[in-house]
Amino acid sequence: MRTTKKAILGIKLGMTRIFDTTGKAVPVTVVQCGPCPVVQVRTDDVDGYSAVQIGFVDAKEKHISKPVQGHFKKAGVDLKRHLKEFRNYEKELKVGDVITVEDFVAGDLVRVSGTSKGHGFQGVVKRHHFRGVGMQTHGQSDRQRHPGSVGGSSDPSRVFKGLRMAGQMGNKRATLRNLEVVEVIADKNLLLIKGGLPGAENTILEIDIVGGN
Repeated sequence: MRTTKKAILGIKLGMTRIFDTTGKAVPVTVVQCGPCPVVQVRTDDVDGYSAVQIGFVDAKEKHISKPVQGHFKKAGVDLKRHLKEFRNYEKELKVGDVITVEDFVAGDLVRVSGTSKGHGFQGVVKRHHFRGVGMQTHGQSDRQRHPGSVGGSSDPSRVFKGLRMAGQMGNKRATLRNLEVVEVIADKNLLLIKGGLPGAENTILEIDIVGGN
């Protein structure tokens, strides 16, 4: 059973670079994380599973439904725009506790999940990196970026499921693992994570460290 050792929600602010002790430039993504109050603690006895539910980003009352407002009122927590559960949280938490970036340290390897950038409907060259198979001779002037044959006429006489074709690109949940936390700026609630992260600026990201099977 996987155990969540640390977890927090954040907003992607953008990318920059910092320099390590040897003067080497390190590309990093700046993420504003938390503070995230604990809204609910689920237990095996009551809910059938163990989890911690946290909130993020203050919200106005008009943007939150009445049932969800009651959920926050019961917890005694201000209204939040985003809620997320992390299962089997290692640290003992109770409703009202606040998770901050201070739980993380430089060198942590984290898993980051978010929604990737949407690129709309795209062809196979951009979506799947096809090279384009069309000839530019013999009267063909508009086939350079086409996918080519998608299936034999007599055998197999059909198009296989999952064949790479043109279609919606991006705007899907994406997860990157084993990303290094380069720096923690606690007074500004910032995490600097090495490399690029899913999504455009202002994308909500889930950052956690998991262990176990």
